[in-house]
Amino acid sequence: MYLMRIGAPGAEKPVARIDDQTYVDLSDVVSDFDEAFFGDGGIDRVRPVVAERAAAGQVSLLAGERIGAPIARPHQILCIGLNFRDHAAETGQAVPEEPILFTKSPNTLVGPNDDVRIPRGSTKPDWEVELGIVIGRRTSYLDSAEQARDAIAGYVVVNDVSERAFQMERGGQWAKGKSAETFNPAGPWLVTPDEIDDVLALDMWLDVNGVRRQDGSSKTMIFDPHYIVHYLSQFLVLEPGDLINTGTPPGVGMGHTPPVWLQPGDVMELGIEGLGTQRQNVLGPR
Repeated sequence: MYLMRIGAPGAEKPVARIDDQTYVDLSDVVSDFDEAFFGDGGIDRVRPVVAERAAAGQVSLLAGERIGAPIARPHQILCIGLNFRDHAAETGQAVPEEPILFTKSPNTLVGPNDDVRIPRGSTKPDWEVELGIVIGRRTSYLDSAEQARDAIAGYVVVNDVSERAFQMERGGQWAKGKSAETFNPAGPWLVTPDEIDDVLALDMWLDVNGVRRQDGSSKTMIFDPHYIVHYLSQFLVLEPGDLINTGTPPGVGMGHTPPVWLQPGDVMELGIEGLGTQRQNVLGPR
């Protein structure tokens, strides 16, 4: 199943994608794809509704609709750094022995095609295509990575936009370089795990102004999604609807020689096999 939220910012309605042109409206069944929805078995509850309405032709056209993030604002956005072997190599850093954890402000979440705004004082804005995990139930102290399968509601495309000078040169934690407004485009849809043959065999790519900058695969992940969820559950409680960004393949702006940074007027296009694509215009500071 492919869950989407469409409509104006702050007024999105929950729907299920049927194909590239059509969707089934679920706003009369659930209020939103939020903590209550995921925590109360919402995915299983709407499956038969989607199937019945699609079979009956009760679909609407997607054309012209704004696509929002496929989940409502989560309690937390957790991020895993240096989680691709080839990305660690391009940054000249050692492969981590345990997942590197940092946080990103939940209000960075925007739709997949919304504008990305460079913050004031920025000198090194960067891009990162990532696989996002959405948590499906309240989770803590899992006994194994295998148990994590049942805790995952689905997967999304994420652009973990970063400001490297804020992140690397201003001291303290990475969150300062990760949490500017619009710095977490997500979507276009949440894909439930049953729709994905192998989450560790997904092509990932990102273009800037039509030039391929990132071209990788989830197969080079150091820590796979199930391990990440199990690992994080040992340190904190994961809430339904929480988002985990799992790291990026090589080709980020910081990794080029010389580095390449985003500029106002740039266009980012990115995607992950089977999970959809995004397109963002880059705006200057307010």
